[in-house]
Amino acid sequence: MSHSWPFLGKRDDSKKLGGSDVGFTIPGMGTVVGPNITPDKATGIGTWTRSEIVTALTTGVRPDGRILSPVMPWQDLAKLDERDVLALAIYLQSIQPVVNRTPGPFGLGEPLSVFSLRLMPPSVGRQR
Repeated sequence: MSHSWPFLGKRDDSKKLGGSDVGFTIPGMGTVVGPNITPDKATGIGTWTRSEIVTALTTGVRPDGRILSPVMPWQDLAKLDERDVLALAIYLQSIQPVVNRTPGPFGLGEPLSVFSLRLMPPSVGRQR
């Protein structure tokens, strides 16, 4: 999932990692929009400690105890060397904060305010 992917138009690098305007619908779960992961304190992860960022990246658990969306590849990030994950956290804390509150997450059947791509489990559409 991209945290700064515009659905239409040209990418705006001034909003790098400031959140997407595209949702990803996961059957049976709902729709998520790539959130703002810049160090903005009001709309991003600016209140998260470095340790909390590392924990989210490697366990999929946010500081508030919520589980990150299944599209977040924390299982893969957990396999990285500890120093590399720490470097990612340091980088996320060092970039320019972007003020941008993204919508969602949206529960099942809840009306969407964004364009959404539907993700399908690997077994759907598999030919036998």
